[in-house]
Amino acid sequence: MLHIGCHLSVSQGFLHMGREALSLGADTFQFFTRNPRGGNVRPLDIEDMQALNALMEVHHFAPILAHAPYTLNGCSKTEKTRDFARRAMKEDLERLEYLDHCRYNFHPGSHVGQGAETGITLIAGMLNECLWPEQKTTVLLETMAGKGTEVGRNFEEISAIIEKTTLSDKLGICLDTCHVFDGGYDIVGQLEEVLHQFDSTIGLSRLKAIHINDSKNSLGSHKDRHEKIGQGQIGIEAFTAIINHPALRDLPFSLETPNDLAGYAAEIAMLRRLQQA
Repeated sequence: MLHIGCHLSVSQGFLHMGREALSLGADTFQFFTRNPRGGNVRPLDIEDMQALNALMEVHHFAPILAHAPYTLNGCSKTEKTRDFARRAMKEDLERLEYLDHCRYNFHPGSHVGQGAETGITLIAGMLNECLWPEQKTTVLLETMAGKGTEVGRNFEEISAIIEKTTLSDKLGICLDTCHVFDGGYDIVGQLEEVLHQFDSTIGLSRLKAIHINDSKNSLGSHKDRHEKIGQGQIGIEAFTAIINHPALRDLPFSLETPNDLAGYAAEIAMLRRLQQA
């Protein structure tokens, strides 16, 4: 069965998100750990988190994704921004220990003119400060489109971050279909070749989740503008191949398309129909 969901608001709590996911026909979902454009975080409600755990167990949810705020930039050239990134990630991970089967996804960051090598070193340094041996939450580096000075624009940069992280067994990857397509990886015409390159550079065993988004822009545009499934440059045929590929079909898929809840429900139903038994 296809494990698919969408991004949901945490404003009404964790249990509400679980119930909302079920109402959409989803068995996973994604949420922001704090204000995505700021940094404010909800008061910790352990009882609510445990209620979600119980609901997910009863309904056999796939792993869910907690998304770090966009303001988290561990490779900024300003110490104040890097300090916020370290504090936010550490606090997020401590809070997520109360959730079962949750993975923490973050954008590696932008080096802002310092160069990718410096950015990679700073990101790994942040991870080395924030990860601890006993944590149960896997941290996912997201593949990026290469807009501006983004780090993680190719598989090699992501691999380099992993190599510099001491507790690398706590790391995985979230592959964003729009990002890799905009980044120049032809998942439409050469999916097998792209996955082979991912496997040889990073290892498919590290792939833990997929952001399933169409793209408004062409291959290699480095733009990062998501589109509804089947209405962009990636297209239905490519998504059918992705959700049915043996290396991908059992992963949790999260929609981040420009949709309301009704639109997400329709996309979830459509993609479920497209996955072959």
